[in-house]
Amino acid sequence: MTNTRKQSEGAETAASEGREQPAARPGATAAAKGAPRGLGSKNPKQGMTMTGAQAVVASLEAEGVDLVFGYPGGQAIKIYDALYDSDRIRHVLSRHEQGAVHEADGYARATGNVGVAIVTSGPGATNTVTGIATAYMDSVPLVVITGQVPRGVIGTDSFQESDIVGITMPVVKHSYLLQSTDELTATFREAFHIAKTGRPGPVLIDVPSDLASEELVFEYPDEVSLPSYKPTYRGNAKQVRQAVARIRRAERPVLYVGGGVVSSGASEELRALAELMRIPVVTTLMGKGAFPASHELNLGPVGMHGSKYANLAMTESDLIIAAGARFSDRVTGRLDEFAPHAEVIHIDIDPAEIGKVREAQIPIVGDLKGVLANVVAQLVKENAQPRTAEWLAQIAEWRFRHPFYHPNVGDAPDEIVPEVVMEKLSAALDPEQSIVVTEVGQHQMWAAQHIARECPRSFISSGGLGTMGFGFPASIGAAIGCPDKTVVCVAGDGSFQMNSQEMATAGIHGVPVKVLVMDNRCLGMVHQWQHLFYGERYSSTLLDANPDFVKLADAYGWQAARVEGPDELDAALAAMLAAKGPYLLDVAISRDQNVFPMVAPGRALDDVIGAIDAAVGAVRTDVPEADGAAGGKGGTR
Repeated sequence: MTNTRKQSEGAETAASEGREQPAARPGATAAAKGAPRGLGSKNPKQGMTMTGAQAVVASLEAEGVDLVFGYPGGQAIKIYDALYDSDRIRHVLSRHEQGAVHEADGYARATGNVGVAIVTSGPGATNTVTGIATAYMDSVPLVVITGQVPRGVIGTDSFQESDIVGITMPVVKHSYLLQSTDELTATFREAFHIAKTGRPGPVLIDVPSDLASEELVFEYPDEVSLPSYKPTYRGNAKQVRQAVARIRRAERPVLYVGGGVVSSGASEELRALAELMRIPVVTTLMGKGAFPASHELNLGPVGMHGSKYANLAMTESDLIIAAGARFSDRVTGRLDEFAPHAEVIHIDIDPAEIGKVREAQIPIVGDLKGVLANVVAQLVKENAQPRTAEWLAQIAEWRFRHPFYHPNVGDAPDEIVPEVVMEKLSAALDPEQSIVVTEVGQHQMWAAQHIARECPRSFISSGGLGTMGFGFPASIGAAIGCPDKTVVCVAGDGSFQMNSQEMATAGIHGVPVKVLVMDNRCLGMVHQWQHLFYGERYSSTLLDANPDFVKLADAYGWQAARVEGPDELDAALAAMLAAKGPYLLDVAISRDQNVFPMVAPGRALDDVIGAIDAAVGAVRTDVPEADGAAGGKGGTR
């Protein structure tokens, strides 16, 4: 493996427990949709003589790939020529290689399949780095195929050469530079296996252009032999029993849920545990949708822009059950004051995450779906009863007193209120038949706070890397992967312009994605920090030179509209969602709108500013004096 986070991971535990090895069970995680089709003797192309480029395409077909995103170039031209003859793979031409990888990423997150991108060498390959890093940080299964200069000139600074394997080494799960056609098919088999098993992640395959011309006899392997790579799926039985015993004693437990629940397909098991023991659930940005928003035990987002009641629940808990979450700094706040009374049960398929940030009293390495199912089964067997009645009553009191939003905090009736926009959008969407994708910034936090999601893979956002420019192309990939669902991208005017060229991709391919731009003519989140903590010194965050987004949409053949007043909002949202093709809705909001509540950088999780206190008239409290619109303590915004 090429990175310290990789999974040599649990090989000892796996051996000691006799776990079935991933090589014998391709597609062991929820990200895999069964065994790849056409492997081995079942593959109609098995034994055929073909070029390396044709073998690349045949390998993709053998893995069941029917959709790739990409952008051609000189060193990838042979692969693209072979792709021209495939009747099983659809290629979506992006307008930038970063867009292609984000599109593959959005497709993977929405469907659970491995996303695939193909690009050329040099600048084509280096343009993928941000997309690969985004997928790596959020554990998304991708295979990125890059063209490379001929083997004989690698290392000579030849035209459009870059060491993409070296450049991406810190942000891939594994990578390959093909050296011979003899290793081509085994490499592709391994790459897909690694990408989708264990903790999912991106894998890169660099294909020299001369190798793509050489002939080989196509033999695609049925199995993978990777002795050093044996992810642990079954949790240690002794540790599971310890977790069960600790859960039975807990009086103030919290289930802290991350994206691992989504990757594992463990939502039903999570719900069973929460309901059986009456445990409240808080979610990370990546975990949103893993537990139904409408469920009485769902406290929603936690952390820097989480609710005050969720943050208080974490702070006062006596047991945190971390399920597929990594104790990000955006969740914990000041670490030495985080959850001071709590013991931790940490369940994750990646042992490198356990104890990395917060010590776990009961660490369990394994796949969440199976581990949670075992925990629930043992609790049922022991007739365990919840002890959380007083705890839930306390949380209910906090929840009533400190809601995310209350109409009484509004002090500008002629302005569009971001929280209201998100709540209206949420109400207009079928939670079972829609996917919300976000860009990164204030709008992302408003969406996370106010858009209800009832099922996994229905909320897609860049969590770990926080990539501006991710959301729009990712929404295209999600919409192509889930054509029966309404896909809405919630964007900011700054983030949207990072990859707005992908409007051409959606337009030409007829992708009916909807883009709602929260347009405040500034880089909202940085502007907010400057407003609160930097004396209103707005250095390089004002975007007065924004384009007319409606005219931009028209130039790409999209439908579009702009709204500037709250009275126009309902009709505008209805028109956007009813449109048959791609649609952009430009929503004008004030630069003075801030995302609250907020835990200031370096502060404890329960040290919340801007939370609403319904007990004193539904006003935002503890807002710093530097916020001119708020007027200090008790201010509205």
